[in-house]
Amino acid sequence: MSTVIDRRIETVQATPNLYKTLFATCIGNALEWFDIAVYGFFASYIAHAFFPTQDPAVSLLLTFGSFGVSFLIRPLGAVVLGAYADRVGRKKALLLSISLMTLGGAIIVLMPSWRSIGLIAPVMILLARLIQGFSAGGEFGSSTAFLVEHFPHRRAFIASWQFATQGASTLLASAFGLGLTHWLSESQIQDWGWRIPFAFGLLIGPVGLYIRRHVHEPESFVTREKVRSPLTLLFARQKTLMLLATGLMVISTGINYMLNYVPTYATRSLHLPGSAAFSATLLAGVILTVVTPLMGLLAEKTGRRPLMWGSLGLLILTIYPAFSQVVDHPTPARLLVLVGWMALLKSVYFATVPSMMADLFPISTRASGMAITYNVAVTVFGGFAPLICTLLITATGTSLAPGYYLMVLALVSGWALLKSQVRLRD
Repeated sequence: MSTVIDRRIETVQATPNLYKTLFATCIGNALEWFDIAVYGFFASYIAHAFFPTQDPAVSLLLTFGSFGVSFLIRPLGAVVLGAYADRVGRKKALLLSISLMTLGGAIIVLMPSWRSIGLIAPVMILLARLIQGFSAGGEFGSSTAFLVEHFPHRRAFIASWQFATQGASTLLASAFGLGLTHWLSESQIQDWGWRIPFAFGLLIGPVGLYIRRHVHEPESFVTREKVRSPLTLLFARQKTLMLLATGLMVISTGINYMLNYVPTYATRSLHLPGSAAFSATLLAGVILTVVTPLMGLLAEKTGRRPLMWGSLGLLILTIYPAFSQVVDHPTPARLLVLVGWMALLKSVYFATVPSMMADLFPISTRASGMAITYNVAVTVFGGFAPLICTLLITATGTSLAPGYYLMVLALVSGWALLKSQVRLRD
């Protein structure tokens, strides 16, 4: 009994190191988004390897379908791993999620193509995506709660790194795409080159697992009032909070997955070269990585709401003409401007969202609440964004469909932001 008490005291008294805590939490988020970005960027090659049909459009739809279906399990992962983090601990949940991510990545890297083993190949790829989706379901809630509870006085800045790492992952994935298109032939990328970035992602897992074993639980979590069933409390008394948190995430996740869709959109709909598409996503990665934490710092001085309202307003006013310019005159330069503008607006808004979501929920249900709402938004409005946009373009015959989609999502997030302001003020 005394040993247990001593360990608890040690945990509470341990002074967290800012950089170690950031690295330990954000590396899992980085791995998650790197794999997502790579899958989106190399969708046409994956379609050829695992989902071949006589019609390339159908093959691509099957690939994006598996990309989207894997997101359906994210809410389940959010429920299971989020409740686990609220009951047992943030650290144990983070260790479990990164282990599962690594397993899913290993399956994708090592799986032979459809031509080698037949139907087993696409089934196993889908299984890998489901494993990764389940693990990713609990990652955001647990890691963000871990960060803001360790450093509550710096919550806007510290939580912004959650999304800065997403930018870094997009940057790295884009660099792989750009490098492979320059150094390898199309047939080499198709045969084996597309596996290289997935293999690199697989190396991140063991590093993250080691680092996460050597961090402590936040003091506020250890000393919290215990709740027997966080999920019961969440769904019985905090449904409004969940709705608002989901709404806050809608536009942010929509833009993020739109950026992942850019290589396919640019090459299939705008008929631009692959190098131009990957250059645009590389620019987006730089902007997201650099600007997001800077906006987190700015939010500590100016407040979160001016930044959030400013980015939403600019998005609604400018996204249609921006898409129109690229569709009417598709050039690599215009594509760069469009993608860079979306990434900039996303950075301003995205930097403030995690800390605001964390403020909506009490500690006893924070990981569960954030995990569930984040993943509902990601699943419905993000994971299926490439598929929705592909279908919208096919059905309407216009390449402007992605712009309309983002405008609708911006209005939804504006409503959630307005209601959240009232809730937090009360």
